[in-house]
Amino acid sequence: MAEAVANTPVNIYFESNPNPNTLKFVVNFMLVPEGTNFDYPSPERATNSELAQELFTFPFVKGVFVMSNFITVSKDEATEWEEVRDGIKEHIKGYLESGKLAVNLSQPYAEPKQEDAAPKAPVSDLDENIKGILDEYIRPAVEQDGGAIDFHSFEDGKVKVVLQGACSGCPSSTLTLKAGIENLLKRMVPEVQEVEAING
Repeated sequence: MAEAVANTPVNIYFESNPNPNTLKFVVNFMLVPEGTNFDYPSPERATNSELAQELFTFPFVKGVFVMSNFITVSKDEATEWEEVRDGIKEHIKGYLESGKLAVNLSQPYAEPKQEDAAPKAPVSDLDENIKGILDEYIRPAVEQDGGAIDFHSFEDGKVKVVLQGACSGCPSSTLTLKAGIENLLKRMVPEVQEVEAING
């Protein structure tokens, strides 16, 4: 179920993650269908999310990411979460309690303009294998941290992945990418020599 039901209590708690400039707000019901995510790096991209547009009216909000039962909010570096997180939480709670959708799936979604960041469909068995490993071993941990990872392409030994939500711009994402994802893929797929991230 991807929407609030009238009179259903809305419970929200926040979780920190490795990116100090993002906070994950977890809700007690699904906001969007399983396996889908919506990344809004600017209010102009939030064409199908009134909630994201409202969150961007907070001057410190730099990005909104909606997936499963959570919303990851990115802030500027000058603002401390302790000063603003309760206000964000109450805003999300009030919005959802009014019965409105976090994402209106019937509205068009403004996809990233740069061709580079759009994940391409796997074209070979090797692509499928790499995508399967990312989905099984990497995606759950990344989602736990309030982000998402998608297979982009594999060419000349290099795997490109798209990072979104808390993972986009995270100081520790390079380390995670090299120490975790790259090592795992190299071990499981000998053809892989390098992993590179593209921000969504």
